[in-house]
Amino acid sequence: MKYHIADMGLADRGKSSVDWANKSMPVLNSIKERFEREKPLKGVRVGACLHVTTETASLMDTLKAGGAEIALCASNPLSTQDHVAAYLVKYSGIPVFAIRGEDRDTYYGHISSVLDTKPNITMDDGADLVTMVHSERKELIPGIIGGTEETTTGVIRLRAMAADGVLQFPMIAVNDADTKHLFDNRYGTGQSTIDGIVRATNRLLAGSVFVVCGYGWCSRGVAMRAKGMGADVIVTEIDPIRALEAVMDGYRVMPIAEAAEIGDFFCTLTGNINVIRKEHFQVMKDGAIVSNSGHFNVELDIDGLKETAEYGGRIREHIDEYRLPDGRNIYLLAEGRLINLAAAEGHPSSVMDMSFANQALSAEYLTEFSKDLERVVYSVPTEIDREIARLKLRSLGVAIDSLTEEQKKYLNSWDMGT
Repeated sequence: MKYHIADMGLADRGKSSVDWANKSMPVLNSIKERFEREKPLKGVRVGACLHVTTETASLMDTLKAGGAEIALCASNPLSTQDHVAAYLVKYSGIPVFAIRGEDRDTYYGHISSVLDTKPNITMDDGADLVTMVHSERKELIPGIIGGTEETTTGVIRLRAMAADGVLQFPMIAVNDADTKHLFDNRYGTGQSTIDGIVRATNRLLAGSVFVVCGYGWCSRGVAMRAKGMGADVIVTEIDPIRALEAVMDGYRVMPIAEAAEIGDFFCTLTGNINVIRKEHFQVMKDGAIVSNSGHFNVELDIDGLKETAEYGGRIREHIDEYRLPDGRNIYLLAEGRLINLAAAEGHPSSVMDMSFANQALSAEYLTEFSKDLERVVYSVPTEIDREIARLKLRSLGVAIDSLTEEQKKYLNSWDMGT
């Protein structure tokens, strides 16, 4: 079996970490039990480009239990947990191509290694795998029945491909599922991003000015958690509806050009490019801390920062110092990569339980129905979304009501008024 990881000696530590994560993933565990009995993915090759974390290992084990043949690479150079990669190779027998801190060439080489296994289903977090298929590995397209996409940034890329008419197989936007973005994006990103910033800096958030760029579901979570820790939260937005919502939620809203002058902490979560630019770095106050929790580090104009300021070195594990000509210092966290995965451990397993349940069931859905699907981006089927919510509630010991026959009749009628 081919693989490329940092250290096989970390496998036992990885096993302990994965076992710990599994204790908080009852939905995925229940799917795994069914998959072991029914083998719905038997003979299907899955090529996955995901953050190599403990929760991802649980997903990989679930897919393998369903009969799938799997190869996995990292979806970000700094998100790999090396002990998890070792666990998957040693204990799960899954080819993994991922090393924390890998350079750009190695990163794309690992994606190519996964594609060498000729997957029938792609599983992406950021759409790098699918993009490489469409740009460099087109010979694989006839063998691919479809794919899934985990995150907002990837869905944006896929919808652009579909709009341009270049998407060659159906994709399921896992991020669109209510049981994904309403929970993973908001509560998972909210907690893990603040966790990463605090771990990296050991700075107090209370009393600080915390600038959140964007007000999508991920940004809402970060704003909420920063406010809960006592920060004065400012939101920047380009969408008037979202900006208005942020105002109603109690945050100050202003352009980034104004916020840049007064922020202590900055975090981008937009899915777009150059949200904080050279002119914004130039006006930041001494000691400003800048981070990104969007999928790609392009949200920060790092080249502009390097043109503006002199590199002062790495002063802590995840902090690079940049010195402006007048002596002010700006601190960039985790090279602008995903702060929650680079400096912390990513989302808690209990919320990834639902996200990866969507991945597993979407893979099963593609296996069964791909012949009926077009070359477009689909949302997760409603019945899958609701089933995951039902399973999660049951695992939490929460019961809900159901409609009476009278209520069903009322909802389906038009002639029953006051």
